[in-house]
Amino acid sequence: MLLNKFSLALILSSMTFSANANTTEKEIELLKQQLKEINEKLLQLEQREKSEKNALPKSEKNEVIKAKVNNDFVPKRDVKVYASLRPTFGYIDEYGEKSWDVRDALSNAGLKSTYNFKEGWQATLHGEWSIDLSNNADFGKARQVYVALDSPLGKVGIGKQRPVQYTFIAEYVDIFNHSRSPFAYDRESPFFVNNLVTYQKKLSNFTVMLAGQFDGASGSDNDDFFNAGISYDVGNLHLGLAYISKDVLSDNDFNLGEDKFYAASLAYTFDNDLYIAMAYQDVDYQRNTFIDREGHTFDVSLAYPINRFFKVKTGVFDFEDGIITAQTQDHNGANLTFEWLPADSLKFHIEYLYRNFEQMDDFSSISVGFRYDFSQQWNF
Repeated sequence: MLLNKFSLALILSSMTFSANANTTEKEIELLKQQLKEINEKLLQLEQREKSEKNALPKSEKNEVIKAKVNNDFVPKRDVKVYASLRPTFGYIDEYGEKSWDVRDALSNAGLKSTYNFKEGWQATLHGEWSIDLSNNADFGKARQVYVALDSPLGKVGIGKQRPVQYTFIAEYVDIFNHSRSPFAYDRESPFFVNNLVTYQKKLSNFTVMLAGQFDGASGSDNDDFFNAGISYDVGNLHLGLAYISKDVLSDNDFNLGEDKFYAASLAYTFDNDLYIAMAYQDVDYQRNTFIDREGHTFDVSLAYPINRFFKVKTGVFDFEDGIITAQTQDHNGANLTFEWLPADSLKFHIEYLYRNFEQMDDFSSISVGFRYDFSQQWNF
């Protein structure tokens, strides 16, 4: 035992020193007593160390053993449950009719778990469902439900997920308390996509992402939707480019043609916390039996914190569908929002929104809304 050898060495060296120094018998006895006390304290420390190891739960002992076998890596797992309720109440002028209405700004609840089971390897389970406060507070419409594996080679996900187009383009202008935000992007582009396979890889400040929809029950047995993009993120700056190609199907799954989207985004936060973001999409509507047309979506969003508790947001937008008849839904508009943030998980707002349609009645609304976010995470 290391402690005994250490004690013996001390005793021998001390005895040698005592003999050479011609110490008295009383001094030798005193020295022996001191060495005995030191040896007892060392034994107590050794016993305490053994007791602490034995006190570890079986699961933790196993993790320690696994860590020694796997180069000191300890697997980590976490589970998070969350919910966000976002009711709004407002005065709405839509289609020439005026009304008071309670609506919902995308309330949702979900569960997310990650498992870091190997150095550089992590599995993710994520399920999120909507809560429609404007329609009987129904719960259950899936927003995103998928499993993903992140490794040194990149991240692969399968299931209903955010597409590249939202992740790199729309997310940066989607800052308003409204179910139709971003207001121009909302008219054409996806927020969540079913039957999606995604791949994502970060390379320094660049991130590359690919996504494809494989829905044999609707459309072709091959990819019905392809989305690719690249982003550059450094400091407070974001730049994004993305491309979409998707089949357009009739109600009886007849292929009507294809839509192609070419998109770019820019976002930046200044030193005074002023945030500005822009997202643009050029849309090419290719049709097999109709005339091809071109359109676009354009959103600009700004946000500025007046102080710790108040923030002002504003945005302008423009949508064009390329239809030259009275059926067009071309429009532009703007909105203005004031927010009160009394706590991290609470937000109250008042918003004015106006849409100017080319061939339809204009839309306007003024509304107030609440947002209460809850989140609880466990790590083990």
